[in-house]
Amino acid sequence: MKIAILSRNAKLYSTKRLVEAATERGHEVKVLDVLRCYMNITAHNPKIHYRGEVLTGFDAVIPRIGASVTFYGTAVLRQFEMMNVFPLNESVAVTRSRDKLRSLQLLARKGVGLPVTGFAHNPDDIDDLISAVGGAPLVIKLLEGTQGIGVVLAETQKAAESVIQAFMGLNANIMVQEFIKEAGGSDIRCFVVGDKVVAAMKRQALEGEFRSNLHRGGQATLVRLTPEERSTAVRAAKIMGLNVCGVDLLRSNHGPVIMEVNSSPGLQGIETASNKDIAALIIQFIESKIKSLENTSDRSKTRGKG
Repeated sequence: MKIAILSRNAKLYSTKRLVEAATERGHEVKVLDVLRCYMNITAHNPKIHYRGEVLTGFDAVIPRIGASVTFYGTAVLRQFEMMNVFPLNESVAVTRSRDKLRSLQLLARKGVGLPVTGFAHNPDDIDDLISAVGGAPLVIKLLEGTQGIGVVLAETQKAAESVIQAFMGLNANIMVQEFIKEAGGSDIRCFVVGDKVVAAMKRQALEGEFRSNLHRGGQATLVRLTPEERSTAVRAAKIMGLNVCGVDLLRSNHGPVIMEVNSSPGLQGIETASNKDIAALIIQFIESKIKSLENTSDRSKTRGKG
């Protein structure tokens, strides 16, 4: 196969591992800086240009699109779909997953366990919003935040009011969530490929910190999932329409609750903790999908319909 990887940096661990895994299995791989791709949007003949060349002959595309370039990155991915290139994750699903509020609404609609979450616009509604999620302590999140940035634990009612007022004063979109104290500053990253969890790790926050993100210094260890946690992660991925994703959940007193579904999960932490070749599993999944789509004209469900 000929595989394109959309990544701003070919030296990133995840990108390098995917290149290695694909090359080892005999595939031709090209890493493309998504911001250097430009498009000729023409009826019946969609094209993508890259550094003066027209990109042709690709069988599959792996999007490793950072949150800061989601709009342009998904536009490029959509163009690949219009060219009948199989996307590991479709543009619509990536866009959906990047909108934290939309993601939670979609999961809630299907009855997936979530922390009680509130969303409001007017400062006059702050008191009622705090009450709706069970009062302090509570977690306040920027909708556009990544890697734990823009996530605040407000331990008192006054602190919650002050932080929410500050964010609203900056016209920032935020949501507030109940604080799952029993999780003990840890969460579980379930790595889903296709219709199963291929690896999972527990991420534990540093002492005095409640954010367990590895970028914030969290420690990753192997964890055994319960059948309910496994099925919840797979369901969440399916609802979001993602073939490969990281599903972050907390262990609460009322079962697993989903925090986020990440459409571009890093490989370093999960490969190190699980000692599994996750990159190879992803390439094998692409191989099986391409084989199953050999006799069809559409390699993308949406064909780039956003």
